[in-house]
Amino acid sequence: MGDGAAKRDMSVHSVDRAVSILQVLARRGPTAVTDVANELGIHKSTVFRLLYTLEARGLVDQTGARGRYQLGYGVVQLAAGASRKLDLSQVSRRICEDLAERVGESASVDIADGDSVLSLDQVIGAASVTSVNWAGKRTPMHATSSGKIFLAFMPAEQRAAYFERPGQRFTEHTITGRRELEAELAQVRDQGFAATMEEFEIGLAAIAAPIRDMNGQVVGAISISGPNFRINAETIPALAPAVIEAADEISQRNGQPKPG
Repeated sequence: MGDGAAKRDMSVHSVDRAVSILQVLARRGPTAVTDVANELGIHKSTVFRLLYTLEARGLVDQTGARGRYQLGYGVVQLAAGASRKLDLSQVSRRICEDLAERVGESASVDIADGDSVLSLDQVIGAASVTSVNWAGKRTPMHATSSGKIFLAFMPAEQRAAYFERPGQRFTEHTITGRRELEAELAQVRDQGFAATMEEFEIGLAAIAAPIRDMNGQVVGAISISGPNFRINAETIPALAPAVIEAADEISQRNGQPKPG
């Protein structure tokens, strides 16, 4: 390898480490240099050098406690620029398209809006049997796969408040009992996805997985929906991993660190 290529590799490595430092500070808040070095497995002197450069660019600041660093105002400026151009639907659009193409069913990206689910975007799959566009529409949490994601991962107090209101029954399969729903939501948290079978509409089934932000908080869900003769107990084990993979990819684009 020539000197030029070696220098480029070193530069890329430094950028990767600098970004990792910013992610640690975003997640932990004011942090000592030693703690950053230990978490990332980087020598303390290297962390000092990178923090010095980041501080010069306004991306980190030293706190009142000597030797502790936090994100600087420069990060706020970068985030403001990004937020003007990006929202969850834009970040996830290509991934939503890829998922719809991969499984052949309609894929949508949803957020929680009060006690309802709001669909931000939808891509109709090649094998879809419906022309209904859910984008911009609201659906109930307790009867939809994305809604069960939000219920499963919201704070317990908020979930308890939701259950104080009786759930509407849309079909004979709609689960309205709190005990039964709580048991299913515990399973959702354990397996990482939610599924519904004709709970909102007869003949319609769906699978959803959570989209997270850089702090691990659930900020959205991506789901696939289709006829129950294609999405059912026999096919869910094969379809759910594709939905989870798409959700994880959106989460990483949304700032969630890659596992490992």
